[in-house]
Amino acid sequence: MNRRRLGDLLLEEGLITQEQLKSTLEEKAPNQKIGEALLQRGYITDQQLAEVLESQLGIPHISLFQYPFDTNLFSLISKETARRNLIMPLKKEGNKLFIAMVDPMDFIVIDDLRLSTGFQIETAIATKDDILRAINKYYNADEGLEELFDDLPINERGQENNVTNQDSPIVKLVNQLLTNAVIQRASDIHIDPQETKVVIRYRVDGVLRVERVLPRHMQSVLTARIKIMANLDITEHRVPQDGRIKMNLDFHPVDLRISTLPTVYGEKIVMRILDMGATLNDISKIGFNSLNFKRFSEMIEQPTGIVLITGPTGSGKSSTLYAALNKLNSEQVNIITIEDPVEYQLEGINQIQVNPNVGMTFAAGLRSILRQDPNIIMVGEIRDKETAETAIRASLTGHLVLSTLHTNDSLGTVTRLIDMGVEPFLLASSLSGIVAQRLVRKVCRDCGEVQEASKREIEIFAKRGMKIDKITRGKGCSSCNMTGYKGRIALHEVLVLNDDMRRIIMNEDSFQKLKENAIKSKTIFLIDDGLLKVKQGLTTTEEVLRVAMLE
Repeated sequence: MNRRRLGDLLLEEGLITQEQLKSTLEEKAPNQKIGEALLQRGYITDQQLAEVLESQLGIPHISLFQYPFDTNLFSLISKETARRNLIMPLKKEGNKLFIAMVDPMDFIVIDDLRLSTGFQIETAIATKDDILRAINKYYNADEGLEELFDDLPINERGQENNVTNQDSPIVKLVNQLLTNAVIQRASDIHIDPQETKVVIRYRVDGVLRVERVLPRHMQSVLTARIKIMANLDITEHRVPQDGRIKMNLDFHPVDLRISTLPTVYGEKIVMRILDMGATLNDISKIGFNSLNFKRFSEMIEQPTGIVLITGPTGSGKSSTLYAALNKLNSEQVNIITIEDPVEYQLEGINQIQVNPNVGMTFAAGLRSILRQDPNIIMVGEIRDKETAETAIRASLTGHLVLSTLHTNDSLGTVTRLIDMGVEPFLLASSLSGIVAQRLVRKVCRDCGEVQEASKREIEIFAKRGMKIDKITRGKGCSSCNMTGYKGRIALHEVLVLNDDMRRIIMNEDSFQKLKENAIKSKTIFLIDDGLLKVKQGLTTTEEVLRVAMLE
């Protein structure tokens, strides 16, 4: 059989360009497979890779979503083997064992399986996410956990050793919840106690959905286990507590921020997952359109001034800030940040954690940073007049200051700072620019279909002076959990302050004047950036209207 190279096949199918293939081949690790490297860079999706392999090798490609697995086969292949080699046993017929694999060309694994099981191995292709999801779902057969739990005598249920012993059912349950969350790329895990049950929800791509429901009697042990992992006080149930957990899940470092809140039915726990492997460190990958990217880059490359990033909680402000810092980070500059809390540790940057209990507030920390000869300062958030004024003074004395603020749009930020009590004259002379940001879900690349735009959509686009005839919508598949969306992309509104705007701010003229000036200097507003991304088929109109307002 004539083996053709995967790269050439993907080129023929028109899924990647010659440049993408070339750069990937040059940059990838020596023993990394080309398919994996392309996936990592986001040039192709799992599904596309599987389909190309299917047509190339004539090996069928299957979806494991709701596949009728033969559970007896799980004893033939251990969970560790399955996870290490990314394989999943499907069924057996006579002396043949059917197996789903990510890489059906991995003959070493196939030979190992043939020797260890004694069967002839028949392969099928499945995507990596699919296999991991299936392993987690079927190998952990949850039913066992709850029964095991019911067999324990009542007095042993909440006992210390039961909550810390690695083999106890509750420890397995918590690890499984965390692993599943990471595989589904969830950003938060909510554990909600209710009257008769405990509901566990994952927030995936900004939307919460129920993952599973546990009986009420498991609540206290579950809470105790999580609190022990986060070094919290397990005896205290009446006040909120915060902690963090650092752990490795499947050889993959994950950082969790834990917050507990006493409710009527016990403590609600929210775990924020900071996936160290998936952080956006590259500013060009955040989703800026070319004009906004140019404007933003110019803003952060100035030696002085303040650049503000605004938006509600969870709109990716800190990711953009970190990406900006990463771009500016070199040994010629001294970068100091003050954050609450420090989410990601960055190499070569001095990060300070706010601690109000010892008087280390944003304002106090910022004053001491100024004595440390910094070039670039990042302030996690401007919350009060004192921090705002110190930040502005810092920028006027020759520093570049980056910070965030909770406001709805870029122009509202100016009014908000003036309402806080900042002197308009100082504000006008120090502000370089403002970026308003929101996150919208991306259309799943595997099931996105081009459709005719509806009448209402054509109207919405016309209002903003654009034409639209075709839009892309996901119809739902196993890789996006039937939602039609996978991953998120940012929308931006980048406002660069020009001399006219500075004059308007100094004279405290009306908001309307600022707005007219912004329109005149061709500012792309949030809604426009969103609609442009709908035109490119990256997201849908309803996602954009969820976060940005039509005027």
